[in-house]
Amino acid sequence: MIYFFYILAGFLSGIFGGLGMGGGTLLIPVLTIFLDFDQKLSQGINLLSFLVMAIFSVYIHYKHGFIVTKNIYWIIIFGVIFAILGAILMTFLPSKILKIGFGVFLILLSIVEFVKILKK
Repeated sequence: MIYFFYILAGFLSGIFGGLGMGGGTLLIPVLTIFLDFDQKLSQGINLLSFLVMAIFSVYIHYKHGFIVTKNIYWIIIFGVIFAILGAILMTFLPSKILKIGFGVFLILLSIVEFVKILKK
């Protein structure tokens, strides 16, 4: 039964990651809720799987002209800086705080998307 959840986690995160929506929004809850992984471990697994999925997704999106590289360097520079700061901060925070923060993020994301749908 546990392999079903491993396959489900890979399937869902791969689909959402390939669509450019971030597979971690599904992978992390599957790992923490259904497989009882620690939040920090789940985030680490998500980062590792994201690297592999991102390589293939970027290639396919670029090949089809869905990536515009103009001024992307500023996003990359500040993304790397804040990723390093976030990773350092994560080492000092307990898993419970990270879990709550991730949950709040998902709730806010859901509200924003719901409001967008209502506006249409």
